Amino acid sequence: MGYSAEAGWRLSFEYDYIHQAQLRTGTHAIGVVPDGLELERETLNRYLTAGVSYSPTADWNVDLQVPYVMRTHSTYGDYDSSAPLNELSSSRSSSLGDVRLIGSYQGLLPTHNLGLQLGVKLPTGKYGTAIDFYGGPAAGEPLDASLQPGTGSTDVIVGAYYYRAISQDFDFTVNAQFQSALRHHMDQPGNDYRPGNSTTVSLGLRYEANPRWVPQLQVNLLHKSRDQGALADIQSTAGNVAYLSPGLTMAVQHQVHLFAFAQLPVYSNLYGYQLFPRWTASVGASYAL
Repeated sequence: MGYSAEAGWRLSFEYDYIHQAQLRTGTHAIGVVPDGLELERETLNRYLTAGVSYSPTADWNVDLQVPYVMRTHSTYGDYDSSAPLNELSSSRSSSLGDVRLIGSYQGLLPTHNLGLQLGVKLPTGKYGTAIDFYGGPAAGEPLDASLQPGTGSTDVIVGAYYYRAISQDFDFTVNAQFQSALRHHMDQPGNDYRPGNSTTVSLGLRYEANPRWVPQLQVNLLHKSRDQGALADIQSTAGNVAYLSPGLTMAVQHQVHLFAFAQLPVYSNLYGYQLFPRWTASVGASYAL
């Protein structure tokens, strides 16, 4: 979240690790689900995201993000408390995800520290029923639509951000972003899927006494509405989550910055029964040309 008003090109690379292994409903963890519902074991998500952004002037910026999704998932299938657990069914995939292109305008103030965003998420990743389980009783059956590398939808993204210094050594950032599917490829009755809308708000505080080492603390808030359609898990794809995210940015050279963040959930209220991470991690680098 180190926004910049400098013109030119910037390249970035990010690795995100999200291991969903805790079963939760509402605001608490649980051991099993009610009879007849799916008992999932874990989902491991790893994302490699390459980015390129261009600012022709201090007022405008265009940012392209291209993710590569590596995901493994395992489930016991429908749970029956009167019988032994089913054999695990497993899936594994590695492929391109959904590309995001976002334009920003930050010429509203002479200080260029207030920006508006408008963008699109494109259906470039495999979606719907493209990835199957490869092992266990469900081998050959398609993975849930929400666990495919892509959503099959074209989404609009709107947002805004603001940052400013609040003292000699501290600065503050806030951004909000809303994403909603405008069009979804899987739209036939009985074979349709639309991802739920999502809203994110992040607040960040950075300590800049040493320009080479900049610690940062963020609060990340997420609201996700239910997925829709015959292929959607309507009851277990929505919720509200709050994370506390400490991180560090390091200036290797004037043009090169490295960063690392941990994301720690401090509150969750999830609809249905969902796998949830105990923590997540992100590392990356950016290079200004």
